[in-house]
This record gives sequence, C-alpha cells and structure tokens, in this order.
Amino acid sequence: MREVFQRVESDRSVINIEVDVDALEFKDESPWLFSVFIKYDASDENLDGFEEFLETKESLIIALAYEDRARYVGSRVVDGWSELYFYAPFSKELDSMVSAILKPTNYIFESNVVRDTKWGFYFSQLSPTELEYHHILSAKIINQLQEEGDNLEISRIVEHYVSFETPTQKNRFINTLELNGFSFKDDIATDEFEHGLALVKKHPISYNEVKKVVDELFIEIKKENGYYEGWSTTLMDENTI
Repeated sequence: MREVFQRVESDRSVINIEVDVDALEFKDESPWLFSVFIKYDASDENLDGFEEFLETKESLIIALAYEDRARYVGSRVVDGWSELYFYAPFSKELDSMVSAILKPTNYIFESNVVRDTKWGFYFSQLSPTELEYHHILSAKIINQLQEEGDNLEISRIVEHYVSFETPTQKNRFINTLELNGFSFKDDIATDEFEHGLALVKKHPISYNEVKKVVDELFIEIKKENGYYEGWSTTLMDENTI
C-alpha cells in the first residue's frame, strides 16, 4: 500500500514522500537499492505533463516488477527531481531496463545501484516516523469527512487519545493539560496499554490545524514516554449552527 506525506527537514525545507508501507516483506531477499532520478517536479500537479509523468512512472514500476526484478518502495521530490527507489535481488540489467524506457522520452534522468542489505535508506529516508504516520491517518479521516460534506473550518469538540505504560507517567502528563488547552474526559484502556485517557479540545479540523494540534500534543506526550493513539470527532456540515 502506498502512502503519501510531507517531511520537514532541519533546514525547514519540505520533501514530498510516497512510500510503500508493505515493502518490508521483500527485505530479506532484496539487498540492492536501485534509484532512478527524473528531472520533473512531481509535487506540482498543475505542472505541464503531470499525467504523462505519472504514466511513465507507473510503466517503469511495472517493467521493473516483472519477474520480481525490483520492488518499488517509494519516491521523493527534491529540488525539482523525482527520485524513485527500488530494492532488487540482483543488480544487473536494471540500468539498461530504465534506459530502454526513459531514453525515448524527453526526460533527463540518471540511475544508480548500491548494496543496502539492511534497507537503511528505506528506514531513514522513506519510512514515516511515528508522528508522520499519525499525520497520514489524520489526512485520511479529514478526506472522509470532507467527502461527507463536512465544513472543516467549523470548530468542534475533538477527542484525542493517548496512553502510557505506567500510572505515574499518566498522572504527570495530566498536570500539563491546562497549558495546551486540553481537558480530561475519560480514562481508557487498550489491549496494549492499561493507562490511557481521552482528551478533548475544541478546534477546526482542517489539515493544517489538526497537524498543529497533534504536533504540540505529541511533544508533551513524549516528555512522559507516552503514545499518541489518534483522534475522532463528529460531522459538521454547512447547516450546523
């Protein structure tokens, strides 16, 4: 399954990332990291030739996947280049296959293969962090609500769920709630963690607003070595008063 998210680097630059979160099942049998860089900014859907680029990208992925030559694991858009990454059981003939597909096009491209038996690049540059994964889930919830006619700009009560391994961690965390505009609602427990709680805060659910709230809450949770478990809310359409 492919997921899409944005990563903010230390210099505040933003990198658009697509990752196949199911790719790890091929890790042990694919020690070669194969990269294909194409001079095209795939982060801009309004750029001329966007659909043509997507077709070329998918053709390349399908061709390399034939007879399990290489598994597509994700891509990044950096400085106007679309970087496509694959892991393969063997390194031979990959460059020639890419050249056969891309040379007839007008794209400037380059490719490279290196040994990466531990999939270090995948884990460090493509795989989402715990916080980034929650932003992916948030985007899915927001898209579903939007499809149902939700007015994302309407402030409403939003429940956020957190959990801790010990009651001491949980109690210390509760003492910080007033600083962040949250209030305690219920104690909760999951199969994994007994010491959980539901918090409530009133805010819009536009992507940027949810990201801001989750980012701030995540920092406070991690001070007590806790875990963020997601959020939920009610549908608010244009007729909501």
